[in-house]
Amino acid sequence: MTTAGPAVDPRRATIILLAMASSTFLFVTVEQLPAGLLTLMAPDLDRTTSAIGLLVTVYALVVLVSSVPLAHLTRHVQRRWVLAACAGVAALATLWAALTPSYEQLLAARLVTALAQALFWVAVVPATAGLFPPGVRGKAMARLAVGNSLGPVLGVPAGTWLGEATSWRWSFAAVALFSALIMVVVIVLFPSVSPRAGGASEAPFPSMRRYVSVMVVTVLAVTGSFGVITFVTQFLIDVAGFTQSDLPGLLLLQGGAGVVGALIIGRVLDRWPVGALLVGLGVLVVALLGLWAFGTTPAAAVAFLALFGCSFSTVPPVLAHRVLLVSPRGTNMGQAISSSLFNLGIAGGSGLGALLVALVDVRSVPLVGAGVVVLALAVALLEERTNPPLGSVVEHGVDEALADDERA
Repeated sequence: MTTAGPAVDPRRATIILLAMASSTFLFVTVEQLPAGLLTLMAPDLDRTTSAIGLLVTVYALVVLVSSVPLAHLTRHVQRRWVLAACAGVAALATLWAALTPSYEQLLAARLVTALAQALFWVAVVPATAGLFPPGVRGKAMARLAVGNSLGPVLGVPAGTWLGEATSWRWSFAAVALFSALIMVVVIVLFPSVSPRAGGASEAPFPSMRRYVSVMVVTVLAVTGSFGVITFVTQFLIDVAGFTQSDLPGLLLLQGGAGVVGALIIGRVLDRWPVGALLVGLGVLVVALLGLWAFGTTPAAAVAFLALFGCSFSTVPPVLAHRVLLVSPRGTNMGQAISSSLFNLGIAGGSGLGALLVALVDVRSVPLVGAGVVVLALAVALLEERTNPPLGSVVEHGVDEALADDERA
């Protein structure tokens, strides 16, 4: 079995990667945009802010339940057309949301966009990774994840600013325009490759035991982190003593640290995939414990918030890369299950955080989150102790290339 990617010029592959990272940025932005436009959308649609907030919740639930079925339905469709369709449907649905006269139509438009996003997450990782040689796919995944990091801290604030300056509808229209441009880029540049023939369609180290462990780590790591992500503004105000006016700068710092973390992990992920996972989870535990123990001191809270942003940003690319390495029955379905469980972790972490805030206080959220991430770290360590060494993806890529040369 070979893991060599399709013959794509490196410059062309880089442009596609940039387009896909931009698309992840847009999907994350449009998913969370109603949260930034609550006070503008509610009176215009004659609804409460809680009803507008429900648009975010329902969106996440649709992604959770539809990823695996959509992956199955499109398993024989070329990734080029799947990704182009996702961007095109997102563009049309988001434009529909911008023009809708009613809340009910807005909700329907959001459901359609969520379906496009669910399928997009399934296809984008193996399809984009397959454009690159095995030895640099981790780096590509890390760069793809930069879009995720920038969405909440750049996309949502920019959309909120545009909505306040004009109308919330123009914010959605702008996302629709950029999504349409990405669709064109995908159609023009993405190679026509069968899903099962793509360079990253099959894992080089398939293992059901390892894959199950990765899924458990995914749920635990995301659950332990998203309590803090959901209630970080309340933590910074109630525990660290910051004011509302301080929050934009602090959240920008967290997001900027996330970009740095994604770039750092990209430099080491291919050569040390196991170490990247274990160190990333370990630093995440330290960041969460630091927020709990020293969060009442503003300077320390800022430092550990930045460390949290940096360490958590390593989680999505590391886990996506691990799926590419060990998924036992093809990476497309492996990524679909991973995407669903990632969203389950988001819902679980937010719910756990809400429960702790209601029953204890917001300061307990990072402490309990650290405990959950420790469980994820324990599962990852157990996986490495009970399975053959995973090895270096760089070395594996070299071995595969030599084997291909011999066959030629």
